[in-house]
Amino acid sequence: MFLPITLATAALLSLLYVLLIVRIGQLRWKHHVSIGDGGNAELLMRMRTQANFAEYVPLILILMGLLEGAGANREVLAVSGTLLVLFRILHYMGMPRKAPNPFRAIGAAGTVLLLIAGAIWGLVAVVGS
Repeated sequence: MFLPITLATAALLSLLYVLLIVRIGQLRWKHHVSIGDGGNAELLMRMRTQANFAEYVPLILILMGLLEGAGANREVLAVSGTLLVLFRILHYMGMPRKAPNPFRAIGAAGTVLLLIAGAIWGLVAVVGS
């Protein structure tokens, strides 16, 4: 089964994830830290940015793929995938800024809202089938 919307979303997010990995590696190299954050606040922030991504994105992509496979509205899924990419970019941009900042808040809240929406959409799809 081909899931083009989920695949395109996952591909774009994978590129963003690679950027997060590279940015952590740059600081590890610069500060000679191989494990943990070495007490470096900037490295910790970059690590948390990557971890937050890894905590949310896979589950949303799974929901998207299952919904797409079940025949969910493709336009809504495409908008959801686009929003997910934008929210994760905003979160990435907001993490190094002092709180409160709209980039991190919108990125984090938007990601959680997409997770909730996907969960509800999935439950409605199951109950309605």
